[in-house]
Amino acid sequence: MSQCEEDNTVLVAMATKKDHRYGSVDNQVLCYYAEELSLRAPLQVVSAPNYNWSERILEKLSIPNLMSQDVPNPPPDFYTCSFRTSKLDRFLGSDNRETFFKKTQRHQLLYEILARTPYGEVSKGEVGVDRLLSEGVFTAAYPLHEGPHEVPELVPPDRLSVRQVLFQYWARWGSWYRYQPLDHIRDYFGEKIALYFAWLGFYTGWLLPAAVVGTVVFLFGFWLINTDVAARELCDSDIIIVFMALWSVAFLEFWKRTCSGLTHRWDCSQYQEVEERPRPEFTAMAPMTTRNPVTGAEEPYFPETQRLRRILTGCMVTMVLMFLISIILYRTIVSVIIYKAKKSFFIFSAGRIASITGSVLNLLVILTLSRIYISLAYILTRWEMHRTQSKYEDMFVLKVFIFQFVNFYSSPVYITFFKGRFVGYPGNYNSLFGIRTEDCGPGGCLIELAQELLVIMVGKQLINNIQEFISPKLKGWWQGRKVQEEEVDGGEKEPPLPWETDYQLLMCEGLFSEYLEMVLQFGFITIFVAACPLAPLFALFNNWLEVRLDAHKFVCEYRRPVAERVQNIGIWFTILQVISHLAVLSNAFLLAFSSSFVPRLYYSWTHGSLTGYVNSTLSYAPPNSTGQSQPVCRYRGYRDENGNFLPEFYHLLALRLAFIIAFEHVVFLSGRVIDLMVPDVPEEVEMKIKREFYMAKEALAENQSAGRMLIPGELDLGSLRHRASGLQSSLKSLLELSS
Repeated sequence: MSQCEEDNTVLVAMATKKDHRYGSVDNQVLCYYAEELSLRAPLQVVSAPNYNWSERILEKLSIPNLMSQDVPNPPPDFYTCSFRTSKLDRFLGSDNRETFFKKTQRHQLLYEILARTPYGEVSKGEVGVDRLLSEGVFTAAYPLHEGPHEVPELVPPDRLSVRQVLFQYWARWGSWYRYQPLDHIRDYFGEKIALYFAWLGFYTGWLLPAAVVGTVVFLFGFWLINTDVAARELCDSDIIIVFMALWSVAFLEFWKRTCSGLTHRWDCSQYQEVEERPRPEFTAMAPMTTRNPVTGAEEPYFPETQRLRRILTGCMVTMVLMFLISIILYRTIVSVIIYKAKKSFFIFSAGRIASITGSVLNLLVILTLSRIYISLAYILTRWEMHRTQSKYEDMFVLKVFIFQFVNFYSSPVYITFFKGRFVGYPGNYNSLFGIRTEDCGPGGCLIELAQELLVIMVGKQLINNIQEFISPKLKGWWQGRKVQEEEVDGGEKEPPLPWETDYQLLMCEGLFSEYLEMVLQFGFITIFVAACPLAPLFALFNNWLEVRLDAHKFVCEYRRPVAERVQNIGIWFTILQVISHLAVLSNAFLLAFSSSFVPRLYYSWTHGSLTGYVNSTLSYAPPNSTGQSQPVCRYRGYRDENGNFLPEFYHLLALRLAFIIAFEHVVFLSGRVIDLMVPDVPEEVEMKIKREFYMAKEALAENQSAGRMLIPGELDLGSLRHRASGLQSSLKSLLELSS
């Protein structure tokens, strides 16, 4: 880093210091940009306490809440309205201009100033600090942390900085079972990061009932494994499938309700993204210009038709499908090689060895391809030339999710819905490239699917957690070492300044990888839960660990990111909805075709009981298919001795398709009922919004003087009072006058 670049980095970081001079000119600039960005300013303190749903449930049940904790210096909640410079004196705290804007708001305002400042020709897009960063003029631009995160000894809790509070009450491993201090997170990192941790905590809390049900189903099925096969199949698949299908729908509906309350409390419910500036990379690479219809400025332009062609050209899912075919061929070839070894143990375990080694190989290749696909998605999204950063991020997220969806779920989908479906029958087996297609074991494909899920899902989580724990420490050590070498070369021996200390930390990588990991996990526990009822339990343990790992990274190892306002978790919620719908359809097909639920119902309905059910599912091999004169071989299927399908096969096929339609209609109808019964905005939040609107109208009214306060205090909105009659009111007035 050159001396010029180092000085520029210092200037960018210094501008966010708390003791930055705040004179009248600076105050006017901040007020101007605060009004431009529609920042919200406080009108009055909200005295009502904030509870989350689990606190209320435990309080009603009179159960001690071990997760609760008293976090010092809680940020106050305010009734707010959009900031107006002309009405500055009517806002709460306007008498102290030094502290009127919060630190995160000052970061946003300063970043907006730096992003709008031209440094060259505006017609060429030479505007803003982002363009300078992309061109390598600046090495970094970041707001400063509020001192060290370590908590000194013998310091009272109310004297700790916000960063120290977050470390002591959130990022420490000893706080793994405590509630997250979301208001403190929002006050320090901004709404975007706070909303991610709110969603992660909400998702983890909802995993608890799913983990309990899955564990009970697993233990009950394990207990009945040697006593009642029909009951075991019922417990292992039907109950958990129905529960998780309804769980995924209800989870998303209740999250919308929780999100609306949080975004209103954090003054983001009415936030609208202003006209976005073009991305610096788009500005530099766009082949032509056009006039912006909103701002009237001349801006770079890229034709939509060319962008669409590039998007369609960039579809690379076929590469993943080719990999899937190679894994299928690998398993088949290994099975054949082991079987030809003529060792009794290996012959008996040939399928299992091929399956296990195939799962492990699958995991290793998946993790390798995962990084390749992210790089590929990055290259393709850049090539598509999206104008704004939000559109660029949405397309990048969508592209990576499609690649990773096929990458991680292709093998489980193959085992669930295709393996063993097109095998044929004795004497007429099907083949692929001259190799016989795979068949399921005697116990069906669900056992192999459970093994595949455990290897991929649990193995991926373990590897990711190890990487998240070790990788930041190694990167931080290497970053600090480079900085120390530069200081030695420059002969600097003075203690590092705050911005130099923060420069040794890692650049914040955003929330993309965190959301992606959780969304893929959500798919595993909803789409394939029938094969592994313990999947929600493994996800619960992983997420408890994930919260602390992510918290420690943001508090201790990352540079402080610029605070961002958001209304929701963005495109990730749409992806979760798609996964939820796919999970309902997947579980319906799984229950209809991979379990014996529908055949048992059909047999019981036509025969009155399940006596002889297993025998009815077995067919005799065609004559001469086994090399013997009598057909002694039996296999699963509804075929006659010539290999033709029996009428029962078509009856069951029609019933299975009817069951799928009925199942998905019932689940989606239940979701619709939940949506109608559970409003997206809680009643108390609606009341608060109306009261806030009334207060804003009164505060910003043009005919009110600055010295006259017409905003009422806190009202007891739930109290009821009897209205006095007209006679009583008149008598009371006369008595008051006479006295």
